[in-house]
Amino acid sequence: MTTAGEPPEPRRRRRRELSEEEHALWRGVARSVRPLRKSSRRVAEEPQTVAAVPSRPVPKGRVLPTATPPRPATPATPPSPPPLAGFARREKQQLARGRTAIDARIDLHGMTQAQAHAALVRFLRRAQHNGAKFALVVTGKGSRSSDAASDRGVLRRQVPLWLQLPELRDTVVGFEEAHIGHGGEGALYVRLRRARGER
Repeated sequence: MTTAGEPPEPRRRRRRELSEEEHALWRGVARSVRPLRKSSRRVAEEPQTVAAVPSRPVPKGRVLPTATPPRPATPATPPSPPPLAGFARREKQQLARGRTAIDARIDLHGMTQAQAHAALVRFLRRAQHNGAKFALVVTGKGSRSSDAASDRGVLRRQVPLWLQLPELRDTVVGFEEAHIGHGGEGALYVRLRRARGER
């Protein structure tokens, strides 16, 4: 009790216990503190209610590993197909004179582009499978008109483009305009790659 004129006694505060979450937070902060100099500065200590967790010393010059996000796997790029090869002059002469056999022939006259493309791919793959070395593809000469809207002669323009597509690179080695006796500019000699497993 206090008498009149005496100041009241200060109320003693009860010390609050730290929660486990606060302990963990404090430990993390204490571990991250580094002294500025190795002299008289003291490292912050945990309150007495918390047991200090010893940390392993890090060797000088060594960097602690940090978690890095995994890099996305990059797909392997497929090998580029070999370039098409032209015919040797003598080889083309042998075909023109009939001394080298033309093993397979196809005539694409009267077909739409979609029909002709599908027929050409089937024909070349079948000829390759049958062991053919040279094939003759007849496209027709088409119109000599410069009118771009004209659909005549479209196969003559498209077939050489189709023969260069990656889908046929494992089948076609090269191609050349045929001799006049085999259709001239309206036909193509196509040299086929050997089928796999064939000697």
